[in-house]
Amino acid sequence: MHYDLVVRDGTVVDGSGLASYRADVGIVGGRIAAIGRIRENAERTLDAEGHVVAPGFIDGHTHMDAQICWDPLGTCSCWHGVTSVVMGNCGFTLAPSRRDERHLVVRNLERAEDISADAMAAGIDWQWETFSEYLDTVERLPKGINYAGYVGHSALRTFAMGERAFEEPGTDADQERMERELCDALGAGALGFTTSRTRNHQTSDDRPVASRLADWDEVRRLVCAMGRMGTGIFEIANEDLARVDPEARSEYFGRLTELSIESGRPVTWGIGSSRHTPGAWRPWVNLLDEASDRGARMFAQVHSREFAVVLSFRANLPYDQLPVWKELRRLPLEEQRARLRDPGLLQRLVESANTSDYGRAIGAEARKPDYDWLFPLDSIEGPRRSVAEVARERGADPAQTFLELALESDLERFFLQPFANENLDEVLEIMQHPRTVVTFSDSGAHVSQIMDSSIPTHVLSYWVRERQALHLEEAVRMLSFEPASAWGFADRGLIREGFAADLVVFDPDRVAPAMPEVDTDLPGGARRLKQGATGIRATVVNGEPLLSDGEHTGALPGRLLRGPLAQR
Repeated sequence: MHYDLVVRDGTVVDGSGLASYRADVGIVGGRIAAIGRIRENAERTLDAEGHVVAPGFIDGHTHMDAQICWDPLGTCSCWHGVTSVVMGNCGFTLAPSRRDERHLVVRNLERAEDISADAMAAGIDWQWETFSEYLDTVERLPKGINYAGYVGHSALRTFAMGERAFEEPGTDADQERMERELCDALGAGALGFTTSRTRNHQTSDDRPVASRLADWDEVRRLVCAMGRMGTGIFEIANEDLARVDPEARSEYFGRLTELSIESGRPVTWGIGSSRHTPGAWRPWVNLLDEASDRGARMFAQVHSREFAVVLSFRANLPYDQLPVWKELRRLPLEEQRARLRDPGLLQRLVESANTSDYGRAIGAEARKPDYDWLFPLDSIEGPRRSVAEVARERGADPAQTFLELALESDLERFFLQPFANENLDEVLEIMQHPRTVVTFSDSGAHVSQIMDSSIPTHVLSYWVRERQALHLEEAVRMLSFEPASAWGFADRGLIREGFAADLVVFDPDRVAPAMPEVDTDLPGGARRLKQGATGIRATVVNGEPLLSDGEHTGALPGRLLRGPLAQR
């Protein structure tokens, strides 16, 4: 046999969780054709000596629906070994959207997911109205990695109701229009239906996003429509009261369970822990087993470290909307540096930081500083001392110390502000639950606020190498086979003959996230955080090398992964 590509002399960690082994991997026509000792010639050879060869990683929680229109490579996900992503979470999609009402889907996304309206205006060539037409557009676009997508509730509502979607529940006629478009979307290859019911999702004018105006009967009707079609996953950003009120939680858990039983569809949602409510995550984990015992299908999506905002003078600060600070932060960075040499201004900034009303943070926006939980980010590995610790050591005010630390680095220093998942032992316990999936990068969203595309390289560097809490085979399974199974990618997530040849080749002793950086490479010059990785030799997508030592090879082998109805 003549191979298109042979990955030679690597240690295969095949995604199953079984023990690794030395082998070559031969690829023909974008699929794995042989595993073992391959002596035949190949068009190309990739030397994997001293490296692990694993299935490409899969991220089930992204918001790359807009980014795919201007970024064919799929950054930053591709830099961390991710070869397939699922878009359209939390009810937010760019389709369906009527030609004269595109501003309505932009309104849903702009603040809730921190995706610049200016970038969307400059970077999107709107060639669709229906979700089916959007998928056709995605299929035509050049792609480095593979994409699949849900249809979002907020977009369905604005498509059916226009401005009323932000004001009231849908009428029977409105819901009929949503249901019809949802069924068409599923037939065209949507993976399912998503919604949000959390107050963390608001528009830029401080209104609830459209899905939050829906009553539960509307949600139920749409999920049951998927049930009648026999396809689709239901993803939901959960109701806030259920997080803090035991009675409300019990009622909500009952609704979710009954909905899964009635519709026959799997239900998924995110879970995390919080230092403010220790142990509050445990009933949510227990629900996964209790619902299964009743015949429901549920799985939870979990992070692999703290949920944390990345702060810097180059990006966002907690103080940006405060008096005095606001005036300073409008200026170019060089001018900010010059102004901060004024001791009088520094004093006013500290006073403002200590006495002002910060308002309420939405989503991943920077919070009012708790200086015991605000850390200079001088290295990925740590350890890290909090701003409060440094302030006590210096005998100084914490806000003043924050400014000093920034100025010591010429305003280049990053800071990390965790807002959930602070207890990493709890994070590990949640990760290892058999009904959870490690994902939740939010890639494509919160682009100036967080940087979580590096979940896979963090798992490999921290949980496997540093903490030795996971075996390498277990970690690779978490990142490949488990999400592939959860989202129904039947021919991905394992290194098996006949499977799609999505592979990541990495050095287990070096693989890690790199330090974040700030760039203005979004359309129109909008700003975003970026983060690369170290220790990844190559990423292969559908049999073609996409990245070699972090550099793009020029190939764009990614595909649209349509749902099961479109494959029949």
